[in-house]
Amino acid sequence: MAKTTCRVLVTGANGFVGKNLLLRLSEFPDFSVIAFVRGDDVATLPKLVADADAVIHLAGENRPKEESAFAEVNAGLTLALCDAVRLEIEKTGRKIPLLLTSSTQAERDNPYGRSKLAAEQAAQALAEATHNPVVIFRLPGVFGKWCKPNYNSVVATFCHNIARGLPIQVNDPSAILRLVYIDDVISTLIEALSASAGLSNGVVAPEYSITLGELARQIEAFRNCRTSLLSERVGTGLTRALYTTYVSYLTVEQFSYEVPQHADLRGVFVEMLKTPDSGQFSYFTAHPGVTRGEHYHHTKTEKFLVIKGQALFRFRHMLTNELVELRASGDKPQIVDTIPGWTHDITNVGDDEMIVMLWANENFDRQKPDTIASKVA
Repeated sequence: MAKTTCRVLVTGANGFVGKNLLLRLSEFPDFSVIAFVRGDDVATLPKLVADADAVIHLAGENRPKEESAFAEVNAGLTLALCDAVRLEIEKTGRKIPLLLTSSTQAERDNPYGRSKLAAEQAAQALAEATHNPVVIFRLPGVFGKWCKPNYNSVVATFCHNIARGLPIQVNDPSAILRLVYIDDVISTLIEALSASAGLSNGVVAPEYSITLGELARQIEAFRNCRTSLLSERVGTGLTRALYTTYVSYLTVEQFSYEVPQHADLRGVFVEMLKTPDSGQFSYFTAHPGVTRGEHYHHTKTEKFLVIKGQALFRFRHMLTNELVELRASGDKPQIVDTIPGWTHDITNVGDDEMIVMLWANENFDRQKPDTIASKVA
């Protein structure tokens, strides 16, 4: 039996969350999308719902020209959508899971908050009257790629402006922001499409919190790492998500940047990246017959990978004078470690330029280099 495709009606498909959702859904062969976007006729909703197996309702108004648009779009469109689902249930008995993205602003007594609460109440009434699956997500601030800057996301605004050297405004550095990352939102929405019955509250995790001042400092640090070469801790959590978001706001002219190159008669030495606590990455070249190194370390350790050429590594124990020789080639990936207390050098024994990648477990400190000159032989 052929596998059936889940047809998902997505309202607000051209918005920030919608663009990310449609891209992710396109990666699954068992999903197809029916898009409803700004300007489409609300009267088409019954037909669209009839063609759908599930609905993800993202459409909403954040900053309308007229305050009345809050109620018209956030509440009115949601009510029309719920009526379309109810009509389909009455006609066919078919349940159509409805996922509604609301906002934590629904807890506040302002025009936007009241309109989001009214949307929630419409979805809740649908679930109670028909037992149709309804999942309501009260989202805090959502951030990530493709969010419109200078609109309703301070993260987007800070990333866009700082990447371009434009000023940012921080009125209250101590103000706390509640945030969720777009990829986590999308993953949770897709998982919720399998909701079984009744009303439930969706939760996107993890939720992050950061002060406005800390956010500004963090994004400015991302910009500065191109000159300092010192990376932030971008491997996990909020810092990872913020860094990915910041990079997505770079202009095409900023996709690449130069790093300092130190050249002498032996070749060049280039530092690529430094980390807060996991060392640094570099590479160097050597002309045929050139020897580099000729030093030892007390604590520092290194790993060498010959990318191109033929290398002879030589080691001498500083106490016993024991000698060790190793050969490495760009033709065969092989890591060579330097050992504390052994002086070492590397010689290009080939006929072409040698290129070697280098990792050191600590960033180079000119005040405490832990690099003592000493020849192997």
